[in-house]
Amino acid sequence: MSSYVYMTFIEDQHYINLVLSGNPNAFAALVDRYKDLVFTLALKMVINKEEAEEIAQDTFIKAYQSLHKFKGESKFSTWLYKITYNTCLDRLKKNKKGKTIAYIEDFSEHQTRTIENVLDTIDENDRNKAIQECLSELPSEDAFLLTLYYFDGQSVEEIAKVIDLSTDNVKVKLFRIRKKLAAILKKRLAPEILDYYERERG
Repeated sequence: MSSYVYMTFIEDQHYINLVLSGNPNAFAALVDRYKDLVFTLALKMVINKEEAEEIAQDTFIKAYQSLHKFKGESKFSTWLYKITYNTCLDRLKKNKKGKTIAYIEDFSEHQTRTIENVLDTIDENDRNKAIQECLSELPSEDAFLLTLYYFDGQSVEEIAKVIDLSTDNVKVKLFRIRKKLAAILKKRLAPEILDYYERERG
C-alpha cells in the first residue's frame, strides 16, 4: 500500500469513526472526496447526466445508512464503488436499457500491447483524454471497469470486490475490454506511430 493510499485509508476511517460516534456532519468530507468519481462512474453506466446525479445521491444515502456495516476489510472507496455499481445495475434493470456497441475486430495480445505502448509514450493528459473519449464507445459495464482501472488505480482484487467476481474472471474481463479499447484507439492514433511500434516490438 503506497503512503498516499495508506493516508487516504486512515483519513477515511477517521471520518467514518466520527459519523459512527454521532457526528453525521463528518460524512460530508467523504462525500466531498468521492462525489466526482461516483458521479463519473454512474455516468459511464447510465449515460444520462440527470440519472447519474440521482444515482450518485442514492449511493451516498445508502452508504450513510449502511456505514455501520463497513468493516474496513477493503478500502472505503472499494465499498462505495460497489454500492454505486449495484445502484446503477438496479436502475438499468428498471429502465431495461444499456449501451450497445458495434462489432469490434478481435485484437491479438501483441496488437493490444502495441497500442498500450503508444499510450505510454504520450503525455499523460493526452493519454487520459484519448482513453476517456473512447470509453463512450464501450458498453456501460466495460466503461465502468476501465474507469476504475485507469483513472482510480483500483487493483484487480479491489475491482473483483466491486463487481462480485473472482480475480481471475476480472483479469479475463479487463483483458477483453482492453482489446476493445485498443481497437477503438487504433482509429485515433497516427498510423506511422503504430507501424513503428509494430516493427520495434514485434
